[in-house]
Amino acid sequence: MISFDLSCHYNHIFEAWFRSSADYDAQIVRGLVACPTCGDTVIAKAAMAPNVAGKGNRAVSAETTTRPMTNAAPTLPPEIAEMLGRIAQAQAEALPKSRWVGRRFAEEVRAVHSASEDGDAPTPAIHGQATAAEAEALAEEGIAIMPLLVPFTPPELLN
Repeated sequence: MISFDLSCHYNHIFEAWFRSSADYDAQIVRGLVACPTCGDTVIAKAAMAPNVAGKGNRAVSAETTTRPMTNAAPTLPPEIAEMLGRIAQAQAEALPKSRWVGRRFAEEVRAVHSASEDGDAPTPAIHGQATAAEAEALAEEGIAIMPLLVPFTPPELLN
């Protein structure tokens, strides 16, 4: 068995086990691997540290045994933390005023864009999921979109 850290198109990182690297490749090609957070099937291997065992005949150094191990995230400068807080607050206020369209985002935003070109009606706000290829195609069509900057859990995945 082999373990891989995987990442979906939306940068959710998760671990998955496979019988072999070839088994991983086969499942990816067939679209059988999905993100447990959002269900996305656009999956790639995430960067991961190799698990290399040390030689069994080496003595453990004092440096190795006394160095503290922490999983704490690095502390952000106050200005950056404040800015991220404001971005998160703005997103939290905007989402309830926007309609969730899920994986139909590309087709829905095209319809909204087309309707807004035909008249003076206000453009409704929508949010959903799009692949990188869909986002690129929308940009090429002149349709302005932007990603959510703060991680977001789709409504169907909430309890």
